[in-house]
Amino acid sequence: VQLVESGGGLVQPGGSLRLSCAASGFTFSRYDMRWYRQAPGKERELVAAITSAGGSRNYADSVKGRFTISRANAKNTVYLQMNSLKPEDTAVYYCKAHSALVNYWGRGTQVTVSS
Repeated sequence: VQLVESGGGLVQPGGSLRLSCAASGFTFSRYDMRWYRQAPGKERELVAAITSAGGSRNYADSVKGRFTISRANAKNTVYLQMNSLKPEDTAVYYCKAHSALVNYWGRGTQVTVSS
């Protein structure tokens, strides 16, 4: 089982990034997918979630209207489009495959928002 995040980097405030999470080793289309983030000295927090077929999405209040989660089951990939980035969005971003029985985590990708 593997979840590999990519697309992080350094961006100026107001900029955009698109994170990807490529999954392998399990039946991706059967899992809800979630993006979390963890800033230095803070707890890991849920940022966005999408159901297995993509029919329902939820967001943390802090990112509503700026971030969009999507998935391509044919590509075993989940995305996080991040617009209007703020310095407080700086964190390591992780994807998670979620089910009632088992969860899988990626290793994360660093996002730094700074001028």
